[in-house]
Amino acid sequence: MIDYATWCAIHEGVASHLTAPQLAASLDLDVKTVRHWIDRPYAPRARVPRASKLDPYKGRIVGWLDAHPLTAQQVFQRLRDAGYEGGISIVKDYVHKIRPPRREAFLTLAFAPGEVAQVDWGEYGTIAVGNTRRRLSFFVMVLAWSRKLYVEFALSQTMEHFLAAHINAFAALGVPRKVMVDNLRSAVLRHVRGEPVQFNPRYLDFARHYGFEIVACAPRKGNEKGRAERGVAYVKTNFLAGLELPNFSALNPAVRLWLETVANVRLHRETQRRPEDLWVEERAHLQPVNPRLFDVGRVLTVRANRQFRVTLESNRYSVPARLAGRPVTMKVYPDRVCVYHDGELVARHGRSFERHQDIEDPDHPKALIAQRRHARDALVLKRFLGLTPLAEKYHAGLLDRRGNAIAHVRKIVALAEIHGDDAVVRAMTDALTFEAFSSEYIAHLIDARRRQLPEPSPLHLIRRQDLLELELPPPDLSAYSGIRTGNNPQDEVGGDHDHV
Repeated sequence: MIDYATWCAIHEGVASHLTAPQLAASLDLDVKTVRHWIDRPYAPRARVPRASKLDPYKGRIVGWLDAHPLTAQQVFQRLRDAGYEGGISIVKDYVHKIRPPRREAFLTLAFAPGEVAQVDWGEYGTIAVGNTRRRLSFFVMVLAWSRKLYVEFALSQTMEHFLAAHINAFAALGVPRKVMVDNLRSAVLRHVRGEPVQFNPRYLDFARHYGFEIVACAPRKGNEKGRAERGVAYVKTNFLAGLELPNFSALNPAVRLWLETVANVRLHRETQRRPEDLWVEERAHLQPVNPRLFDVGRVLTVRANRQFRVTLESNRYSVPARLAGRPVTMKVYPDRVCVYHDGELVARHGRSFERHQDIEDPDHPKALIAQRRHARDALVLKRFLGLTPLAEKYHAGLLDRRGNAIAHVRKIVALAEIHGDDAVVRAMTDALTFEAFSSEYIAHLIDARRRQLPEPSPLHLIRRQDLLELELPPPDLSAYSGIRTGNNPQDEVGGDHDHV
């Protein structure tokens, strides 16, 4: 016999023109079964109940249970006295079937204005944070009298988030005389019936600071803070249901808007009034918030590793390099991480909720880098002084004449690596003669000696050979034979036209 869903799958396959063997393979059925149901309507065979040895006694059992809250064992004993010869198993099954389930009754608790606020954590899947996903939690506080609600989303339920959410809720609602909590570890360490409740000392200090009394629900009695539990369910069904979860940073602004426009202005089913209106009346009965903020930081003692990092939730945060391998105190807040050593704040970082991130302050490795640079400079100076006995005298001149002598030493050592020690020593000797102290002068001397003048080239004639072999006739000087000598300029040739 097949079920109705399988019958539908067979007929859908037939409509898609699949053969019986193909349907049998896809539905993991015998091909004969498929062929049997292809042309038949779904008509499951009626089950005929089997006779039982208990059948003659079922009426008596009903009467006994209506009259008294008997157990199955007591019913079995009475049946044996009445002649029943069957086993106890079918008796237990029948008693369980006909006995109505017991439902626990709860009283409706009443509270005075400003008397109690109830708190609880809710969870709703996960949300993307950077390259990872985090469990999405939300803190709920509801004033028991007015039903005004406060909601805050968080990526963790640790103590610092728990206390910080309280502070934000008190700022929004006011401080009640009592806060009712479930037995979560942030508030209650041990709660055994008949014994005093052992509260978390940190939460006790917080309660004294803000002036409220902690009330713990009885073990496994979360219904005692039913208003908070219904608040958690209301957030899930009204705000979160169907919501495309955006970036986490957008959730808290969105839920604040939802509180103002929906949750706290709706007509409450039990009070038939708006929580916001009732809170206006309740506000006079609530205590003011202590203006001195409580330090909600969670304190951890850790040791910085050799890379001068401390680890929190798989993320690494830097501390000054001098603290590598030393114990430090870390205070963890919802939004930041602070590191102390000997009572002094040495590091402060924004808290990351991603995983396997390395967060470094650029100032933290500077001392180590400077220390290593000094070590490298010492090696460079040793190499420089080993070039020649004159190097010490030249170094003294660099210290006297130059502001950053080590920079010149580095460059001169680099020139020795490039051009060889002999070239640098020769240039340094000449530079001492002229009292010229700088790496640029050494480089100039080395470059000048490496530069050689080219050999003179042979004479190349640029004239044609026939022009160079011309024979010129001797000059005719007869025109100058009649020149007269004297001081009178008219005696010169061409001076007087009448005596030509």
